[in-house]
Amino acid sequence: MTTLQDFLKTQASGELISWQTQQEAAKRFVLSLADVERAILETGLLPARYQRNQQMISTPQQLQLLRSRVVVIGAGGLGGYILEQLARLGVGQIDAIDDDVFEENNLNRQLFSSPANLGRVKVEVAAERIAEVNPAVVFQPTRARFDKCNGAALLRGADCVVDAVDNVTARLELGEVCNSLGIPLVHGAIAGWYGHVATIFPGEQSLQTIYRHWTGGKGIEQQLGNPAFTPAVAASLQVAEVCKVLLGQGRLLRNRQININLLDMEIEEIPL
Repeated sequence: MTTLQDFLKTQASGELISWQTQQEAAKRFVLSLADVERAILETGLLPARYQRNQQMISTPQQLQLLRSRVVVIGAGGLGGYILEQLARLGVGQIDAIDDDVFEENNLNRQLFSSPANLGRVKVEVAAERIAEVNPAVVFQPTRARFDKCNGAALLRGADCVVDAVDNVTARLELGEVCNSLGIPLVHGAIAGWYGHVATIFPGEQSLQTIYRHWTGGKGIEQQLGNPAFTPAVAASLQVAEVCKVLLGQGRLLRNRQININLLDMEIEEIPL
């Protein structure tokens, strides 16, 4: 009897497995697309969708991404771009936490918003989109507002957490929970033409340093608003950091912060 591995090897074009073959394997061997993708990578082959990753991400590293779990807090301006990029990158399990629904003021910038989706739950729309983009990803949508009370249950077991929330209180609470669980946190924030990104490992005080002058109330994004392009830029930097965290590669934004000024096209690094 033909095994899954034998079938994949006979269907490979070089080392690449087409999406059609991946679907056929799932049907023939009664497996999920995620299970087939894992088998492809464990066999030393590569799903063809990732072939443009190869010059920077090896097949064993692609398997490492598949075996990783990333939790994203927020599915709006930053979160939508982060979720889609993580799925396209090949992160195997992605959890999205958000309790909000799409409103008209989201239409100018939030990737998953559209007139047809107004009033719909953001994480549910995100789940539909990720299923279209990469059906091999295990996507867990949770409609909840993150806080210190539910945080540990939501984050436990994650390899990395991404901050895409829209208020300072939640960011600081998120940092506390990640620190207590020993999970790296990739932080990002945006306002108008500006944004910043930093990566915080357990025991580091970067968030407290960034918000040391905060005295309460809404963040500056409430005053400056957010256009279409700022969240896309900051989210891309955050996903690059997540990739490096998961693969143990490159120099991370630890104990330092990247400040983005798109009005003057300047990027500044400051120590934390």
